[in-house]
Amino acid sequence: MVPLEDLLRFIREDAPWGDVTSRTVVPDVACRAVIRAKDRGTIAGLAEARALFEHFGVTVRERSADGRAVVPGDILLELDGPARAVLLVERTALNIIGRMSGIATRTREAVDAVRAVSPAVRIAATRKTAPGLRALDKKAVMLGGGDPHRYSLSDMILIKDNHLVLVPLPEAVRRAREESRYVIVEVEVETPDDAITAADARADIILLDNMTPDVVRETVRALAERGLRERVVLEVSGGVAGDDLAKYAATGIDVISMGALTHTVRNFDVSLDILEDADLPRIS
Repeated sequence: MVPLEDLLRFIREDAPWGDVTSRTVVPDVACRAVIRAKDRGTIAGLAEARALFEHFGVTVRERSADGRAVVPGDILLELDGPARAVLLVERTALNIIGRMSGIATRTREAVDAVRAVSPAVRIAATRKTAPGLRALDKKAVMLGGGDPHRYSLSDMILIKDNHLVLVPLPEAVRRAREESRYVIVEVEVETPDDAITAADARADIILLDNMTPDVVRETVRALAERGLRERVVLEVSGGVAGDDLAKYAATGIDVISMGALTHTVRNFDVSLDILEDADLPRIS
């Protein structure tokens, strides 16, 4: 789970001097509430929401779990505790669940689409995440059945087009190999010939960037003819849309990475409702 301190940063952003409305209007009473799904898809972010509510003294009972499929009306969490605390955390918790579930749902749809064609093909994220939200975005991808890919520039070596403007491809891979034998080296290429060059240079992963399915298939064939295909993991990226997933999955590649999983997020609709309860104190 994302560290609690990171989550509390979101609360401080939303209520830097406290929740003035609830402090002014709502008496110091307890309440019961539920968080419900209003969309259909894969739920995510419940663990983070629970951590926030519990930090502020609210008792949480999970009625669903991260990674599960839900439908409109499903109760996700039940809450019992100070009304002011519930209201303080409400919007932040719903924002986290909404964003993470939107990412998880889109990832699951992509995973299902490629598995119908080739069960071995993986869907992966990219670093196209909102600053400050990368840990949540990557976790949501994993809950949707995807691969997080690298988390940062420090995780692995990925030699991209701008690197290759400055250093020739074989030399770039050689320098990367000299850094460490224990770091994965990936190279981004745009042509079948460059893919062969990268494989000859002993890259571990070759990223086929902005290639059509036909060119990807040609690249896979060219690598296989030279006995290089099994040496490398082949990743496809660059504007891959939902309609194209099946075409790319059928080309013989290993991974499809999609920036759209995290850079264009459709929020998953959830709501929090405080329940009427005659046993709880109310203002007449």
